[in-house]
Amino acid sequence: MTVTIDGSAGVTTNSGAVYNGLVTGTAVTLTTQTSVDFTSIPSWVKRVTVMVSGLSESGTSGIMVQVGATTFTTSGYLGAVAEIRATPDVTNFTTGFGLSGNPVSTNIHYGIMTISNITGNTWVYSFTGGASDSAYGYAGGGRVALIGTLDRVRLTTVNGTDTLTAGSVNITYE
Repeated sequence: MTVTIDGSAGVTTNSGAVYNGLVTGTAVTLTTQTSVDFTSIPSWVKRVTVMVSGLSESGTSGIMVQVGATTFTTSGYLGAVAEIRATPDVTNFTTGFGLSGNPVSTNIHYGIMTISNITGNTWVYSFTGGASDSAYGYAGGGRVALIGTLDRVRLTTVNGTDTLTAGSVNITYE
């Protein structure tokens, strides 16, 4: 197998496969935003990782990630997120990929969501995380089919009016 490294931050094999490496976005500190958008994701991307650290919201509507092609997709998501606690809670999501379903506004979330291209414009996600202020763990999974090539990721609240009040978010993609 021939591998060419030409200094352009990419690697091309003799089969034509190209690996452009792991690209890290710019971390965003959360203060009072209703959403944070990461746009201009290149068309070659096959996996996006969303990382949250110290994330909290002003209400209890839940936190989710939406993806899109030219615009954000706000319907057609299949999946759920489970809150693992003394009284477990599972919430289905249809408007985004869930991080937390019915949080307390004081919950402080940490975790990693992986969004992977399974075929064509269909993407699957998995999320694991926890809260530092209470004995909560989170696990989720699901899928969405986009109308085109994924080029954007948004962190937001389920109702779109609660604000993201603390912590930070960043992405990597490859």
